[in-house]
Amino acid sequence: MCTFYILSLFLPKQTQLVMRTINWSFLVAVFFLLQGCFLQENKDDSTQNDAAQEDGHPAWIMQGNVYEVNTRQITPEGTFKAFSAHLDRLKEMGVQTLWFMPIHPISMKDRKRDTTELGSYYAVANYTAINPEYGNMDDWKALVNEAHSKGFKVIIDWVPTHSGADHAWLDKHPDFYVKDPKTGQPISQYDWSDTRKLNYNNPQMVDSMIAAMQFWIRETDIDGFRCDVAGEVPDSFWAKCIPELKKMKNIFMLAEGDRPSLHSAGFDASYAWEDFAKMKEIAKGKAPAHAMDSIILKHDTAFVPNAIRMYFTSNHDENSWNGADFLTMPGAVHAPFAVMTQTIKRTLPLIYCGQEEPFLDSLKFFVKDTITFGKYERAPFYKKLLELRKSNAALSANGSFTKVITDQDAAIYAFVRQKGDKKVLVLLNLSDKQQQFTTTNTLVTGKATELFSGAKDALEAGQQWSLPAWGYKVYTY
Repeated sequence: MCTFYILSLFLPKQTQLVMRTINWSFLVAVFFLLQGCFLQENKDDSTQNDAAQEDGHPAWIMQGNVYEVNTRQITPEGTFKAFSAHLDRLKEMGVQTLWFMPIHPISMKDRKRDTTELGSYYAVANYTAINPEYGNMDDWKALVNEAHSKGFKVIIDWVPTHSGADHAWLDKHPDFYVKDPKTGQPISQYDWSDTRKLNYNNPQMVDSMIAAMQFWIRETDIDGFRCDVAGEVPDSFWAKCIPELKKMKNIFMLAEGDRPSLHSAGFDASYAWEDFAKMKEIAKGKAPAHAMDSIILKHDTAFVPNAIRMYFTSNHDENSWNGADFLTMPGAVHAPFAVMTQTIKRTLPLIYCGQEEPFLDSLKFFVKDTITFGKYERAPFYKKLLELRKSNAALSANGSFTKVITDQDAAIYAFVRQKGDKKVLVLLNLSDKQQQFTTTNTLVTGKATELFSGAKDALEAGQQWSLPAWGYKVYTY
């Protein structure tokens, strides 16, 4: 109303008299309608075109990224409400998709360590309930809504291979489980003694699992699933399940697995486990930089053309059990591999909570072990990479990839990504020695800006480059 009053002061007297005859409540209604339209037009762009598809995937994931949230360890409280305080800083860093490790109640029976401790996130006691350690269903819905309002996508961890050892299905539907032929008792896989293996030959179990996944889309509006040990579940299940889920919403499906057939079964992305293993070898000096070429070739020949691969330098498994990244890629070693995960062919990059600090320790898996935040030393580094990925289509998952051969390929890994009129050149020194190198590839020629220094250069094939040990440069044209 004040807006219209102030406006009227600057109008001719005759117009003012007309305006006084207008119903002011009508003007107020018009004002708020216009304001609503303005806000709708200016809401975060990551919420726009959510139904759009590109290359067979949700369009929003093509230049996206994933941040893994360990709810138990990311705050001292270990709750959804406490985690919400991190949303603004993660948004500022450029994070797009939040992957929450399992949010379900944890079974008490055969719990890892002992019943007074928190147990494994992956021993699910109830597929449609919230772990009270984190809060309740209303807390979860509030967090999802807040995350969506800030432009994030939200996916949750799903554990389809097994349930916890005291899941209600064990009593109500014992035929949902694989039995030991000698004892007739449900079996545990590997050393996962706190779990029981599910039977995917049982159609009722299959339908129950799909219904449980649908629950989280319908009731809490999540944007997809990261499916634990997805390759241990028959592809036939995913081929039935994923289309049913995608009828409800344009969700993103991530498989923890690297079997090519997972993509044919419907997954958008899979883990680049073999790539990560090779990166660790290179980081230790046990393999040359060009060893990555055979991995890329395998992708090109074994996977469907539109397969997205999730690259990482750490995740909850690698951190807790193998000391990633502070032991596997210590100190300066980490940076060029992190750049690779953000820029390599078909990549969807992952950051595990704490890497932006960096938190230089292994998080305990079964007990409370809070991440200490405060420095965020890597946040500016990640921000530059994440913002470039979002803004430059050359780094889209379906952007082209051309390996750039240099005269020092045992140490230097160089490549160009392109899409439309966008081009990015990446130069990585994957060795512990300074490298001088050159290339004859004319793709590098052109006026370009280096991402981290801001330097503007006229690049040419045949010029000499120099990179320090574990150095890197990223050029945009």
